[in-house]
Amino acid sequence: MVKLAELADFLGGRLQGNPELEVTGIAKIEEAGEGQITFISNPKYEKFLANTRASAVICSHDTTIPEHGPEHSIRVDDPYSAFLFTLERFNPPVSWSVPGIHPGAVIDRTATVGKDVFVGPGVVIYAGVKIGDRCRIHANTVIGPGTSLGDDCLLYPNVTVYHQVQIHDRVIIHAGAVIGSDGFGFVPGKDGVYRKIPQMGFVILENDVEIGANTTIDRATLGATVVKHGTKLDNLIQIAHNVNVGENTVMAAQVGVAGSVKIGSGCQIGGQVGIAGHLEIANQVNIGAQSGVSKSLTQSGFTYFGTPAKPVKEAFRQEGAMRQLPVLLRQVKELEDKLHHLEAKLSEGK
Repeated sequence: MVKLAELADFLGGRLQGNPELEVTGIAKIEEAGEGQITFISNPKYEKFLANTRASAVICSHDTTIPEHGPEHSIRVDDPYSAFLFTLERFNPPVSWSVPGIHPGAVIDRTATVGKDVFVGPGVVIYAGVKIGDRCRIHANTVIGPGTSLGDDCLLYPNVTVYHQVQIHDRVIIHAGAVIGSDGFGFVPGKDGVYRKIPQMGFVILENDVEIGANTTIDRATLGATVVKHGTKLDNLIQIAHNVNVGENTVMAAQVGVAGSVKIGSGCQIGGQVGIAGHLEIANQVNIGAQSGVSKSLTQSGFTYFGTPAKPVKEAFRQEGAMRQLPVLLRQVKELEDKLHHLEAKLSEGK
């Protein structure tokens, strides 16, 4: 619980209403109740302002609150960012652990573990592993030989990190993720039998990377598969061998990136996008959900959509034209019928 004036000061916003109002929590505008604060960042949701039961709202300076809307507000430049800060204020991170090594963990004697580290039950840490300070490694996680973790890393239960993986500072890896598995490399022999190509490279996860649950990042055939700093990957993503993902790029669930793709910085890639191998994606490119990328996207700042992926306006024009096909086919059929009828009449007159 926090007073509205304290929250306004925390957010750097302009308060309208009772500064002594006690705010008990934050909720969606459709679900908020008395004592709670909500937020408006998208004009589409302003229609809910008149009927919300929220006691206060975080909104932009120019948002109009209807007569029967919340009496109290905090006006800010960026309501969505303010909402995120408010969430952090009311929902501090849940602590799963205190520093210490569980007796059920198995740590090779050649591994080094930093200060204030938590290692949970069933964790296996192999030879030559280096764990930085304040890392938290939860139950049943396996860290392979020669792998290194920087400071303040968080590995949730059942993470598997193969050998020779480099994980930098403040990396978060969610449950079930696999880092450093072999790339999908096979060569067919003359007898038709596929032979495995040794995957001798490694994986680098730079500072502040976050990897979602059950995501897989394959090691390189030679060299490194790299996810650069600040990049966030959702659940169930496949990153193949030798892929290079630029800084501060985000990918939604079920994206599949084939081998040796280079993705620029600041990209946004929607769910279930597929990217074929050996392509390049420029910086600040947005790719709409379920798109199929079959050639390099070289123009920075563009939005692409469809299969094959194309500039979004072109894709929508084609989509609109496709929707007209049934009408066009019917019209063509009607014209054919009229033509046949006319031809028949002309034949009769001869």
